[in-house]
Amino acid sequence: MTSHTIPLDAPRAVRPGEELDLDRLAAYLHEHLGIEGALEVGQFPSGYSNLTYLLRAGNRELVLRRPPFGSRVKSAHDMGREYRVLSALSPVYPPAPGPLLFCDDPEVIGARFYVMERIRGIILRSARPDEFAMTPDQVRASCEAFVRNLAALHAVDYEAVGLGELRRPGSFVERQVNGWIDRYYGSRTDDIPAIDAVAQWLRANYPPDTAAVMTHGDYKFDNIVFDPGDFTRILGVLDWEMATIGDPLVDLGVVLSYWVEPGDPSMGRVQCFLTSEPGAMSRRELARYYGEITGRDVSSVRFYFVFALLKLAVIVQQIYYRYKQGLTQDERFAPLIFVVGALGMRATQVIETGEI
Repeated sequence: MTSHTIPLDAPRAVRPGEELDLDRLAAYLHEHLGIEGALEVGQFPSGYSNLTYLLRAGNRELVLRRPPFGSRVKSAHDMGREYRVLSALSPVYPPAPGPLLFCDDPEVIGARFYVMERIRGIILRSARPDEFAMTPDQVRASCEAFVRNLAALHAVDYEAVGLGELRRPGSFVERQVNGWIDRYYGSRTDDIPAIDAVAQWLRANYPPDTAAVMTHGDYKFDNIVFDPGDFTRILGVLDWEMATIGDPLVDLGVVLSYWVEPGDPSMGRVQCFLTSEPGAMSRRELARYYGEITGRDVSSVRFYFVFALLKLAVIVQQIYYRYKQGLTQDERFAPLIFVVGALGMRATQVIETGEI
């Protein structure tokens, strides 16, 4: 395997309209972290929600996370909550980045933010790198490592690390279904009958919770940092904004919603080329493997897959809503309404066929 030849995940120039006040930020980091020297900043280009920047000062590299500009959904971009989760989780779950500093003063850069050390490694995204060279057996091993790492997260004793307060009474699945459907109608810009049909089916068919575990909420290859020399070794798991205590099969459904197989229709979804490589697991194989290593019954996984597609559609809809309202100028968001419709159609297909 020549994985070490693939470039490390790297930032680009900051997008227009998403710049940081470097003078105020540098003064703040100097005061609270002792950071010296001129501050340089780049922006990691992937993702449509919370914004991620690389800060360099001398030989020090830090990562800063802040909410998107123009967002009005405060509960979806709680930097303090994300910081607390990582502070508790990173000592017992090594792939969780260790945070260094939380800033509760929005006057510094215009929003609350937190800072953590950079995890240097490789993130496999949608485009297949020219340098990529893995055998089918190696691809399979990487997929299995990805699933085992999710199972390891679900095995964390969240009470012991002080995250029990994240668990709310009542049915997690019911609350999630109703909450995400309400979010959709709160940000709807277009009439999409497929989404209406999926929402109705989910409300009529949600199952009882299967367990309560530490969930990530957005577990996908796009959020995984691999060791450059070993794609079965996961160095980091990123983007914890939706982490909570909930049903593990909801997390599994999220994985499946991003797992694109050869022959799947193109819907503009965030995906990773690796899932279509020879040797990669199918969605059904992935679900079965997760069930084998955790001992959980995954026979009802269709429901969680449909819900994850709906949830992804809502996230995209909320981003498109911000664009339509003029709260962001990012032109990547202009065609996202078509992605919402495609996800709705895909979810209805899964409901009708029963195939994942």
